[in-house]
Amino acid sequence: MAGHRPLFHNPKNKTGHRPGQDDRTDMATQISQGQAFQDRVSQRQPLTPEQQQLLAEGSLADTAIQARPREFYAAMRHGDPIHYDAKLGSWLVTRHEDISAVQSDPVTFSVQHGYSEQQARGMRDEFEAYLREHGGGYFPDAIMSDPPYHTRVRKLMERAFTAHRVKELEPRITEVVRGVIAEAVAKGGGQCDAVKDIAIPLTIRVIVEQLGLDHGMEAQISRWSVAVTAQIGAMQTRETMLENAAQIAELQQYLIARMKACEENPGEDMISDLVHAEVTNADGTTEKLTFAEAVSLVRATLIAGNDTTATAIGNLFHVLATRPGMADLLESVVDDERQLNRFIEEHLRSAPPVRALSRMTTREVTVNGTTIPAHAHMLLVYGSGNDDESVFPEPRAFDITRPNLGRHVAFGGGPHRCIGLALARMEVKVAAREIVRQMRDIRFAIPESDIRYTRSVATHTIESLPITFEKRVG
Repeated sequence: MAGHRPLFHNPKNKTGHRPGQDDRTDMATQISQGQAFQDRVSQRQPLTPEQQQLLAEGSLADTAIQARPREFYAAMRHGDPIHYDAKLGSWLVTRHEDISAVQSDPVTFSVQHGYSEQQARGMRDEFEAYLREHGGGYFPDAIMSDPPYHTRVRKLMERAFTAHRVKELEPRITEVVRGVIAEAVAKGGGQCDAVKDIAIPLTIRVIVEQLGLDHGMEAQISRWSVAVTAQIGAMQTRETMLENAAQIAELQQYLIARMKACEENPGEDMISDLVHAEVTNADGTTEKLTFAEAVSLVRATLIAGNDTTATAIGNLFHVLATRPGMADLLESVVDDERQLNRFIEEHLRSAPPVRALSRMTTREVTVNGTTIPAHAHMLLVYGSGNDDESVFPEPRAFDITRPNLGRHVAFGGGPHRCIGLALARMEVKVAAREIVRQMRDIRFAIPESDIRYTRSVATHTIESLPITFEKRVG
């Protein structure tokens, strides 16, 4: 494929541990060695009556709060930073320090169990059975696992997304991004849907090219992406779960066919790299990924490689249309690589595409003075952590001179820090550069109150964003 470079080269690691093996002995050993979670208690702040009512009656499951969550986040951070959301049945971790501490301790706070609990929440057995019958099998997400198994998989995947390798892809990705935006501009009339005409097709075309999939599938892959991310959004009814499961089954059947073809005739693409990759175990023996592991990783790369990045680009259009001076600021830094990178980091801090991700406690634990029982579901609320005033003064101000920009948690942290963050940063940066070079005077074509967000606790995604703009000449 044009612009693709082989990304996997006989990756090695130290264990052949697979999902489903019991890590409790490993966890108990680490805890007994003094590596257990250490609690720190923050000072609570007095809440206004309105904030008290918001905490008593509000929920992250509420559509209105999902669309505009800042006040809810602030009330939790200030008065109840480890807040039990009864409607979700989840503990919400909202302060930056607590989020960082939790995600740095995969022994006490399990990603594997948290993700498993969140997937098709309340309907997991039926969801799994549907995929086994119609989708070629049920393939647990290998990357959403715990050490030591996770270490093996992550080392494999990290080779695909190093900053150096991603930098080599930038010229080709710039061509793709430039072309998508030019197509939207050329439609005429100075109008388009910034999400459906630019953000989604842009990110899908990039990842499709890297995986070696068929072009012209933007609408189909967009449907598949919505279906997959809905499984961790906690907003499905049984009817929508089955509809989404049908989409995922179609996705898996498509990927399985492509993967089998790559087994027979490997190409210069990431799917070929994955299905032929080998790992080295602690005893020196080598083994390939199982086919189930490879399916889960290809599926994760396709979905994560476009969905959250498209959300970040959609959010960028929203910011350019609503925040005075933002377009001028972007235009002033667009030719300065360092300053443009800082602009993108502040954008990711200010409007993170991922709202919250799951953990599950493996034992009773106290976090910021709040005792959470064993086997409790948690959500690390990244959108709130990035607004924490104790870390980012005046968090609603857009300030690219912040000395601690790199501390934002838009990409998570700890051993599960987003593997594809270098690619995501670069795509958003290239998109920002091309937007300001091809478009100006970006405005909403509908009232801001009419903008709709995907119902999800996992992401803060604009579904559609009709805009008007002027074509930039010269």
